[in-house]
Amino acid sequence: MLTMIAAAQLPVLSALLAAGALAKVWTARGEAEPGVLSRLGPAVLVADRWRAPAMLGCAVGEAALVVGLVTTGHPVFRWGTAAFFAVSTYVLWELRRRRPDVGCGCFGEVSAVPVGLRSLGRTMVLTAMALGLVWTPRVPGWALLSGMTWTQAFAALGGLLVLAVLSPEIEEAAARLRYRAPCEQRPLDPAHALGRLRASATWRSHRKLLSSVEPVDSWRELCWRFFVYEGLSHAGEPVEVVFAVYLSGRHPAVRVAMVGFDGQPVEERPLSESMPVSAGR
Repeated sequence: MLTMIAAAQLPVLSALLAAGALAKVWTARGEAEPGVLSRLGPAVLVADRWRAPAMLGCAVGEAALVVGLVTTGHPVFRWGTAAFFAVSTYVLWELRRRRPDVGCGCFGEVSAVPVGLRSLGRTMVLTAMALGLVWTPRVPGWALLSGMTWTQAFAALGGLLVLAVLSPEIEEAAARLRYRAPCEQRPLDPAHALGRLRASATWRSHRKLLSSVEPVDSWRELCWRFFVYEGLSHAGEPVEVVFAVYLSGRHPAVRVAMVGFDGQPVEERPLSESMPVSAGR
């Protein structure tokens, strides 16, 4: 019975490793909140320039273990998984002692809650699961999944429930779902807004009037990002073409106005009063 329970944890370990690797890649590539690496461990234990490579290196190691566990029954991957979680337990202990203000980073930026007993307990449970897996029959993960019995499925579910109880990330994710910062307070990369602009019909209809595809000025006001381009009006007069991109929604609104050097609108309808052009750029 104990052997069956231990073997049933293989898909659990694989799923946790895969989720951790994907989350770390997302965070290290800068898709998460800016500056988040300064609040996550063990990246905080290395120099700034090595934080992203360290997190990516950890993700690569987790991905390699997942591939090995799923495709083969070779003991090196099972021992490697046990060693990975054992080292993780030690690192989290050191992190809690040296930097009690930062999160473990186990699942990227979602794991921003300071390391506590629950996070440590989780890595200890994962270490025990991985050690138990070492002594089970050397069956590839895909074979175990394809031939999983109801008893093994319940054993795997039990392992997941234990890990869920020990995972503060679930509460953090639930809190984020309940509360979402208003659009005005959400960070958004200007390059993302520029991509939205260039994918819009408004851009395509005015592209021929622009002297260059690179903006000469850009700024943000509340939930709008403004881009200014040099161009010519339909009458051939030099103008500034001002685009405004709304920063929320799957299909954001895009507005445009042409402004002469005297500050007055030319040909196009001026931007609405809800989108004032700031004098301080």
